[in-house]
Amino acid sequence: MKASNDGLYDWDLITNEVYYSERWKSILGYTDDELPNEFATWDSLCHQGEKNKSLQKLEKAIAGNITHYNAEFRMRHKLGHWVNILSRAQIIYDEQGKAIRVVGTHSDLTEQKKAEQDLKDALAKAEESDRLKSAFLANMSHEIRTPMNGILGFSQLLKSPKLSGEQLINYVQIIEKSGHRMLNIINNLIDISKIEAGQVEINMDECDIDKQMEFIYSFFKAEANKKGIKLIMSTCQHGKNPIVKTDREKLYAILTNLVKNAIKYCHEGSIEFGYHLPPSKHNAQKKEKDGSDIQFFVKDTGIGIPTDRQEAIFDRFVQADIEDSNVYEGAGLGLAITKAYVEMLGGQIGLESEEGTGSMFYFTLPYTIPENADVGSMNETAEPKEKHEAARKIKVLIAEDEEFADLYITILLKKLNAEILHAANGKAAVETMKQNPDIDLLLMDIKMPVMNGYEATEKIREFNDEVIIIAQTAYALEGDKEKALTSGCTDYISKPIDEKELMDMIASHLS
Repeated sequence: MKASNDGLYDWDLITNEVYYSERWKSILGYTDDELPNEFATWDSLCHQGEKNKSLQKLEKAIAGNITHYNAEFRMRHKLGHWVNILSRAQIIYDEQGKAIRVVGTHSDLTEQKKAEQDLKDALAKAEESDRLKSAFLANMSHEIRTPMNGILGFSQLLKSPKLSGEQLINYVQIIEKSGHRMLNIINNLIDISKIEAGQVEINMDECDIDKQMEFIYSFFKAEANKKGIKLIMSTCQHGKNPIVKTDREKLYAILTNLVKNAIKYCHEGSIEFGYHLPPSKHNAQKKEKDGSDIQFFVKDTGIGIPTDRQEAIFDRFVQADIEDSNVYEGAGLGLAITKAYVEMLGGQIGLESEEGTGSMFYFTLPYTIPENADVGSMNETAEPKEKHEAARKIKVLIAEDEEFADLYITILLKKLNAEILHAANGKAAVETMKQNPDIDLLLMDIKMPVMNGYEATEKIREFNDEVIIIAQTAYALEGDKEKALTSGCTDYISKPIDEKELMDMIASHLS
């Protein structure tokens, strides 16, 4: 019995005398002398409903002249919690067939029950995850095919020779809008994949909160006006621009996702976004690690979120599972990415919402002040550069292995009246540079056969420090810009390349 770690009991059905072993009592947290060897001990500690079922089993076994039976019930532990017990019983009969004793063992099933429940929970979680992922994949198929239908379909229509000027402009705008929608989906998928893989890096730097607010307001004002929604920016009227130390790109992504969502689910009324400083910060800027937070908010008069969905709204894959969610485009990853970024920056995110009335999303970030911050003097968002025509005819080398990408850049550069050379891989780019030392600008693709753009740039820098090298890549992941600059590139632009961005960049380096 000691080896089995089970408790032993012996119940005399004639005299009602009972014996409980020391282990029987210790399963319930008692020592041998703390519990009397009486039937009342089991009767008082056993769960009422389950005790009655156990006694009914005994009566049924006796009526059927059965010698062995098992019963499961819970008994109250000394510390107050329930202990799951398996009782294995043997009924002893006299020569006349009368039941005179019940002897048996008690086994503690607590760990086994916990393991079974954990297994059930894990199975339910796996099934739910599988269901949500299936819904997500179905939604992603829709979200990818829809803009692709706009891109490919209207590209076919552009071939018609009978298009009017108005139709041509309309079709091109549809293709452009579909392309931006597709790019947004791809960016979200990349972001959530990096978050799951733990590969997102945090770059803490000085950040002017008011400049961020102004940029968000300028970016979304036209879209809000188009829907007839009033966009309101609310900043603290404390006379100074708050300079904090955080990852400005992550903060921008968080605010962008929340305001974009508000516009998406708001059909009338207003959207207000802004922040609140801790009370002690209005008159004095404190230094790092003082323990207080700045709270941001985005409030709208939109459709609201049902109470039973509010806890799950930040989970990935949930958008695809919400009833009627196909009314609104999107993969449902924006809030999951937003929540992850907020937590990476040391903050928390939450929401208040009433269905049919509107929602308010809010998040906090540590209010850490850079030691040498010159409050109010930062200019985080540079003024847009004016587009300049090149003062002279320039010579440009395009290092690009993709035919259509090369053609697109070539068409753009013809507006600069440039002499254009081409190289289909990194090795060819290095050789072309050696043969043409008067090249002014090199547009270097990063992923190319034979030799990639990083290696080619490093080799070119061994004999030419003057040429402007702009890395142009479809990788466009965090850290790629730094890697390109480290290899010797002058600047960096991600694909798909925006014409104005490229022209402004070239003008800034060659003017």
